[in-house]
Amino acid sequence: MSTAVAMGAPAAGPPKIEKKPIKFSNLLLGAGLNLFEVTTLGQPLEVIKTTMAANRQDSFAGAMSRIWGRGGILGYYQGLIPWAWIEASTKGAVLLFVASEAEYYAKTFGAGNFAAGITGGMVGGVAQAYATMGFCTCMKTVEITQHKLAASGVKPPSTFQTFADIYRKEGIRGINKGVNAVAIRQTTNWGSRFGLSRLAESGIRKATNKEHGEKLSAVEKIVASALGGGLSAWNQPIEVIRVEMQSKTVDPNRPKNLTVGKTFKYIYSNNGLKGLYRGVTPRIGLGVWQTVCMVALGDLAKDAVEKLTGETVTAKH
Repeated sequence: MSTAVAMGAPAAGPPKIEKKPIKFSNLLLGAGLNLFEVTTLGQPLEVIKTTMAANRQDSFAGAMSRIWGRGGILGYYQGLIPWAWIEASTKGAVLLFVASEAEYYAKTFGAGNFAAGITGGMVGGVAQAYATMGFCTCMKTVEITQHKLAASGVKPPSTFQTFADIYRKEGIRGINKGVNAVAIRQTTNWGSRFGLSRLAESGIRKATNKEHGEKLSAVEKIVASALGGGLSAWNQPIEVIRVEMQSKTVDPNRPKNLTVGKTFKYIYSNNGLKGLYRGVTPRIGLGVWQTVCMVALGDLAKDAVEKLTGETVTAKH
């Protein structure tokens, strides 16, 4: 028997699980981080990724040239205003709020950091897709791909004319076209990003002897998030399917009333397995940047908010 136990010292109890406070400031934080992400590197990488996914015969250089031809540097920010800003200001808040809650409750049921991270990311990703991302993602893709109308001599309608036209012809379902593919993408995206980031954090903790709850440095958080974001690009086929479902491409051979399954068969029959991974390089860059912003910077910013407010809610495991 150890001396500590013999002397009556209390044995170490189960670790406490911290619950991030549910505050309006956290929602603003999520929105602000996502606006920062999309306005810096996010939208240019999104445009490159979407262009390559929609024009699967293009090389990376060809896609860059195509985008530049649409308006120089501004071509890389096509769809930023208003759709990407609307999406970013809402989906970031939804993700931080829902993922944080889901991750906490998963831990109270006994999940480790890796499983809780996956759970939080998946639940947050699904909430994003159906709460706010469907129509924004659809309209961004429409804007990026409708330049094909201009190539055929037809002047593309304005952003809001396009929105009104789709709504008039197809209603809310048309505006949310491809939302199921978005939901699949988001749940696998953020499940992978949060889960793999937490797994990388665990590895860093072992390597730096911080396995007893010590805080990771900002650099360590960013490295873990970059690894999680880059590795989560494994689901690129879902992204290519989503782009094709929302694209304004005119192809008589493309099936009508596309579903996820029909779109998969269409892309595979025309472009093979390689076609399902078009745009994966900028997608890796986008995944790294988004995850650094929303996981590493999100964690650091939430800790800073807690220190400023002095509020902490804990629950026993």
